Amino acid sequence: MEKNKSMKYSDSFFDQVKEGKFWVLDMVLLAFRIMRTGNWQMKSLFFMISLNAACSTIEFAIGLFTGRIGLVSDAFHLTFGSGLLTFSLFAMAASQRKPDHVYTYGFQRLHVLSAFTNSLFLLFMSFSLTVEALHAFIEDESEHKHYLVASAVTNLMVNLIGVWFFRNYARINLVYKKAEDMNYHSVCLHVLADSIRSAGLISAYWFQSLGINNAEVLCMGLVSGAVFMLVMPLFKASAGVLLQMAPPNIPSSALTKITSRKDVAQVSEARFWELVPGHVVGSLLLKAKQEMDEGPIVEYYVHGLYRDLGIHDLTVQTD
Repeated sequence: MEKNKSMKYSDSFFDQVKEGKFWVLDMVLLAFRIMRTGNWQMKSLFFMISLNAACSTIEFAIGLFTGRIGLVSDAFHLTFGSGLLTFSLFAMAASQRKPDHVYTYGFQRLHVLSAFTNSLFLLFMSFSLTVEALHAFIEDESEHKHYLVASAVTNLMVNLIGVWFFRNYARINLVYKKAEDMNYHSVCLHVLADSIRSAGLISAYWFQSLGINNAEVLCMGLVSGAVFMLVMPLFKASAGVLLQMAPPNIPSSALTKITSRKDVAQVSEARFWELVPGHVVGSLLLKAKQEMDEGPIVEYYVHGLYRDLGIHDLTVQTD
């Protein structure tokens, strides 16, 4: 009953967007509906976004009134990250909507798009940390004042809460059985990477207080490398799905088995791709030999073979 109610709210939200009647108040109402009818992951993510929004607002206000540009810059980083997490939350809510005549496959692919967006942001963060480390090495100065360290400690505590919420997805390589697994994994890696970044800032300040030279360069370089290694598998997996790469579980020997049949003349234009993790779509062109009936070949052999390989939607065109 609650799932049907959530679907009703989601459909109403999309209808308002399409008709141009969507207002900020509707977004607030949608947030409360998510908190009331959403699953555990959606509620946890909404709580995380609220904490990040509160921290970034306070940080921006303090930085603006005290003239500390470092706090303002970090507040913008938190705000942008919260925006990406909000898109992940939106994907979780929107994916519950049923397929229609426009989106015939439904909205599950939003999970993959959200995961790709999060991974792209984390790769950019890794690059920016590398630039920051090079800048510290060239200029031989530190920008991590005491107020930035206090901000890093606060952010670390908030992000560790998020890591605990999504702890089941805290792995670099994860087998995605469903579309939402990729989105949940991206959220976990997002907060985990932010935690590593905050820990790196704290460590750099501590090492510098001990008199260690180039501590900032060392810490930022290690954090940059750790974030890159952490997110690269997710980036490749999500990009592969969006680019419609052939899944590895479809061997070329499957086509060989079909073409080796005496009643098959040719098999061509075989295309296989993942709509979302766990849902493979395929199509191929089959030409039977003269005076042969294609029906039994398609029904009992081709469909059976690819069903065993995990293809959910297979279209066979006969010639």
